[in-house]
Amino acid sequence: MPVSVITGGAGGMGLATAKVVGLTHTVVLCDVRAAKLETAIAVLASEGIAATAINCDVTDRSAVTALFETAAGHGPIASVIHTAGVSPSMGDAEYVLRTNALGTLHVNEAFYRIAGQGAAIVNVASMAAHLLPAEMLPEQQFAIAFEDEERFVAELLAACGVVAEESRSSIAYPISKAFVKWYSSAQAERFNGRGLRIVSVSPGSIDTEMGRLEEQAGAGAMVEAAAVPRWGTAEEMADLLAFCASDKAAYLTGTDILNDGGVIASLEQRAAIAAITQLT
Repeated sequence: MPVSVITGGAGGMGLATAKVVGLTHTVVLCDVRAAKLETAIAVLASEGIAATAINCDVTDRSAVTALFETAAGHGPIASVIHTAGVSPSMGDAEYVLRTNALGTLHVNEAFYRIAGQGAAIVNVASMAAHLLPAEMLPEQQFAIAFEDEERFVAELLAACGVVAEESRSSIAYPISKAFVKWYSSAQAERFNGRGLRIVSVSPGSIDTEMGRLEEQAGAGAMVEAAAVPRWGTAEEMADLLAFCASDKAAYLTGTDILNDGGVIASLEQRAAIAAITQLT
């Protein structure tokens, strides 16, 4: 069977997606949390899905290369669903940037080198990438990641310096996810040259362990602002991620899909109405 690699597969959207793609693919689950990874494998086994667990830190380029080499040993890599990431409450700004931005670079570049024609990678960005004002987004520094990873991290950290140190992880998160969104668009033509697709998906407030960590830090308020005023589920995201990685989405590449319950649309409409009101 074709192979699907799922990073961040020990829980949340990653595990939920494994339950979907595992019906038709050999699943290779990657996560930095070894104990939770073992539990996830047991959960999948209870549903008749055999999966291989690989303990891997996506910030380690050599570990990611080894992950893909192992995965390729199980069969042709058909898809990657890159859900591995951290939220602002899980560490400082540098940790967030290295995990979310550099981790995405490492996973995608390894996929590019190893996957064969027709394969697809789906990167998890975030609604937060759509919320950060353009003037706070150091997009002109993103391409540095290909030349000098340490300078890239330093430049992004500098962009977080507009706020107090204790708040910088809250800026690092949308910047890191904006990089995911940018990369998934900027590299589409290069990937297409090898017959590969690349897409990003931007979830809103999702009812997972990581999502709930941010409930008091803004995610809860975002739920109230949504056109669909509730938390999204990991299963709803899994169905979308699996579709984007499947042959049914063979025409889909180089774009970001915002699946946020209408939060961004609602906020933009309210801002437009407020602006009109001020003029009248």
